[in-house]
Amino acid sequence: MEKLIGTGVALITPFTSNKTVDTDAIEKLVDHQIKNDIDYLVVLGTTAEASTLSKDEIELVKDKIIQVNKGRLPLVLGIGGNNTRAIVHELQSTDLSEFSAILSVSPYYNKPSQKGIYEHFKAISEASPLPIILYNVPPRTGSNMLPETVFRLASDFENIVGIKEAAGDFEQILELIKGKPNEFMVISGEDKLALPMVLAGGSGVISVIGQGLPKDFSNMIYLGLSGDAAKAFEVFYGLMTCIDLIFEEGNPAGIKALLHKINICELDVRLPLVNASDELQQKINTFVAAYKI
Repeated sequence: MEKLIGTGVALITPFTSNKTVDTDAIEKLVDHQIKNDIDYLVVLGTTAEASTLSKDEIELVKDKIIQVNKGRLPLVLGIGGNNTRAIVHELQSTDLSEFSAILSVSPYYNKPSQKGIYEHFKAISEASPLPIILYNVPPRTGSNMLPETVFRLASDFENIVGIKEAAGDFEQILELIKGKPNEFMVISGEDKLALPMVLAGGSGVISVIGQGLPKDFSNMIYLGLSGDAAKAFEVFYGLMTCIDLIFEEGNPAGIKALLHKINICELDVRLPLVNASDELQQKINTFVAAYKI
C-alpha cells in the first residue's frame, strides 16, 4: 500500500452556521489538501463527527468528496463501530469502488477482550473487499489493542495491511514497529508523535492538523521518511504550539477554528460537542497571523 505512505488527513465535516452539511466548504477543504501535498484523504472518521450524521448526510459527504477529488488522491473510508454484524452489513452493501482502503476503529464502549477484538476484525476482514487499516485509540474506545493481537491479525488476514496507532504509548509504538510484518504499515494517529514515529520506522500519519497546515506538515513527514531528522524537527517545533492548541478543547472544534481563520469553513460543530471558545479562537488566530502559511 505504497500510496498510503506519508501524510493522510482525517477530514472534518464542515457545517453551516445552522448546522447543515456545507458542501461548498467541503470543496474548499479537499482542494486545499490536494494543492498542498497531502498524500491521501480519510473520509468519515472520528474527526468528521460521523456519529452525528444521518445516513443521507453520510452519503452526501462521501459523494461530494469523491466528486471534488476526481481521483486525484487515494481515499480511505471510515467504517467501524461496536456492532460487528452492522459493520459487516455495511461493507457488503456499500459501493466502495472509489476507495483504496477502509479505516476501522477497535470496538468502543463494549470493551471486548483481545480475543473479542481479534474475532471482530476477523469478521470484518472476511467481509471487506478492500484493504483494512486497524485503528487503535484507547482514550476513545476504552480498550487497548495489544501488539500481539495486531501481529496475529496481520499474519492471519492478508487484507489487514496497517494500523493507525493512537494509544499515546511510545513503548507500544516501538513494539509494533519492531515486530510487524515487512509490508505492514504502522501509522501515527497522533500529530505530536508522528515525526518520532516515522523516524523510528513508521509509515506516516493520519493527521488532524495536516488539513489546516498541510504543506508544512506533509513536508515534515516527507523529511522524516527521508531520514532528515534535523530539518524535520525544525518544521515540527514551528508547528508544535498549534498542535497543542487545536486539541486544547477537543477535536474537531480546534481544527475547525483554524480552518475558519484561513477561510475554509465555519467554526460549527454538532452537539454534544461545542464550538471553540473565544479564548481559544484568539490563541489560534494569533498563531496563524504570525505563522507563514
